[in-house]
Amino acid sequence: MNATTDIRRVHVRAPGKINVFFEVGEVQDDGYHDVASAYQAVSAVEDVWATPADDMSIAITGTVDISGVPSDDRNLAIRAARLLAHETGFRGGVHLDIRKGVPVAGGMGGGSADAAAALVACDALWGTGLGSHDLQVLGARLGADVPFALMGGTAIGMGRGDELSPALARGRFDWVIVTSDRGLSTPEVYAALDAHRRRHAVDIAPPAHRPVVDTDVLHALRAGDAGMLAACARNDLQPATLALRPDLVAVLDEGERAGALTGLVSGSGPSLAFLASDAESAIELQVLLSAAGHTALHVHGPVAGARIID
Repeated sequence: MNATTDIRRVHVRAPGKINVFFEVGEVQDDGYHDVASAYQAVSAVEDVWATPADDMSIAITGTVDISGVPSDDRNLAIRAARLLAHETGFRGGVHLDIRKGVPVAGGMGGGSADAAAALVACDALWGTGLGSHDLQVLGARLGADVPFALMGGTAIGMGRGDELSPALARGRFDWVIVTSDRGLSTPEVYAALDAHRRRHAVDIAPPAHRPVVDTDVLHALRAGDAGMLAACARNDLQPATLALRPDLVAVLDEGERAGALTGLVSGSGPSLAFLASDAESAIELQVLLSAAGHTALHVHGPVAGARIID
């Protein structure tokens, strides 16, 4: 395939995510971990516009700090476009304009959302005609969070987190995200978790079974009950993240004193996610945390996965 359709520009929006539950199993021989995650797509989003071009290029703007975002072949969106072209035999190019709204290197899957949006946008622009299943298979080759950014909503992820099944979630959950000006490396956080578990093997050994999502989490999501969810939300990476960034402990305490039902590290961090009882409470919490000098963002979920806007 070497010609685009008559579409001249495609706009796709893809969501960031919060792991409302994250259980991490033992490290495997290949260095990776089996996990069980309850993902929720939230209203912090990435917008990607794809335009026909002779080669692959990218331009990045955003409402968040983008200073650490690569604009070369390390960028997941460019890698997604190249992967789709290779797999479908497309011989043209694309220019991607990305407007980032998900905190960068904050454990909320912004790069994965870019990749998901690029896959959907290029598939439409080039007329390659891949279905959602095939796009998810390609997405999994780019990163464990990409398939969920394509799916959106609320889902359970197993294996590396990319074995997805939709989960029923009623109503709306309101969160306040506190971002950090210093990112964390996901491999470094996992390595710190493994070391932490070795030091405290008697008390916090990884689960002997394959990781699973707590049934209480599923009940809370189905009920649409923020209080129930707050009681069972958990992130096994949190101790490791806080060991690497002990300054975050005080922020978690501050958020809960300010009225959050619970606070937890989002993914591998360092962004923190505070669950509020409703939208009004979330706005009040955002104001209080902002007044205390933090960068706080009110988001809600679940929202749709990567989709064409126009």
